[in-house]
Amino acid sequence: MAVGDTRVRPHVDCRGSPYHVSGLEHPRYRWEVCIRATYRRLLALVLVSSSLVYASACLAPMTTDEPTLPKTWLVVFPHALAVSIGTPAILTARIKDSAGNHSVATKVKWLTRDSAAAVIDSAGVVTGMTKGYATIVGVREGETDSALVQIVDPILVGAGDIASCNSSGDEATAMLLDSIPGTIFAAGDVVYPLGAPQYFTACYEPSWGRHKNRTRPAVGNHEYYYAPDARGYFAYFGERAGDPPRGYYSYDLGSWHIIVLNSNIASNPGSPQEQWLRTDLGTHPAVCTVAYWHHPLFTSGGEGPSPWMGPLAQALYDSGADVVITGHDHDYERFAPQTPAGVLDSARGIRVFVVGTGGASLLPFGTKVAANSEVRNNTSFGVLKLVLRAGAYDWVFIPVRGKSFTDSGSGHCH
Repeated sequence: MAVGDTRVRPHVDCRGSPYHVSGLEHPRYRWEVCIRATYRRLLALVLVSSSLVYASACLAPMTTDEPTLPKTWLVVFPHALAVSIGTPAILTARIKDSAGNHSVATKVKWLTRDSAAAVIDSAGVVTGMTKGYATIVGVREGETDSALVQIVDPILVGAGDIASCNSSGDEATAMLLDSIPGTIFAAGDVVYPLGAPQYFTACYEPSWGRHKNRTRPAVGNHEYYYAPDARGYFAYFGERAGDPPRGYYSYDLGSWHIIVLNSNIASNPGSPQEQWLRTDLGTHPAVCTVAYWHHPLFTSGGEGPSPWMGPLAQALYDSGADVVITGHDHDYERFAPQTPAGVLDSARGIRVFVVGTGGASLLPFGTKVAANSEVRNNTSFGVLKLVLRAGAYDWVFIPVRGKSFTDSGSGHCH
């Protein structure tokens, strides 16, 4: 173009958009305008971003320094339980959290879905009514959990000559009891060397003591070594040992009548104990009866028989009793049904067990085997379990872990 030509010349701005610059407009002016516009757009963008950050901060949930509490739920323990008729058992309710912690639950309401089979009270004590199954439910603050309870025939299980701080045998037999429901008999000499409070605390309580609430004991001679009235024994067991200082009493398990006698006091005809026994048998005409005490009338053990128990055995025989359990000799022995005079009697005779295998020690048999003795063993601690069915019974000797001796069978009531 020639000098002085005023035609519009094509140009582009800072965004690349075409525009025209006349001879009177300098390109520098346009670039300054573009820079100022860009600055304003950047400033606006910064302000908008700041507003969004502020808004998101306001809308975010507030946090505190307090830790999040773990989730908790109700747990009924144990979830499965066997209960023998006549021997209550206890269910407990616990609060468990996601961190694995447990605590005792309070204000739990207990319900049973099968009241004909089992009932439960407000403390969680389950009582079996008839054989079968029952579902027990715990309810707390809208949460529930349940346990399946099996109700079985009455069970009587135990031994004599039990706890000593110098032996681990009582811990081993107590472990057997942990998995066996029912009432526990303790056939005398429950703690060694004598029935003083400190030995009950140190030696009996850590093993068989955990089953104290379902134990019905008989008093042995070692309980009298502490005091002539066996006060340590009666203080420890309380009402479960009968009225002190007598030490003889009775109770029922299902259809069976159970009698506990004291072989350390007078038992001759006409003695208070013999008269009480005959009265008790007369007022409890059960089809099936079992009795237990400490000193054996029949035994092949080294301690020998205790003939002064003959009058009490005669009273039992006269009323048609079925089973007698004793201890004192530290072994296991089973006799065929016999009379109090030791004569075989398969029709009306009493089957006798010696079960001095509770854990204190095991001792040799004597040199002479007693008449009608059928089974003998002195190599294994263990417990005798009786299942008391209607009109019949089953027995089994259960050895401690690691031992193999056992004895089992069945009998019918007279």
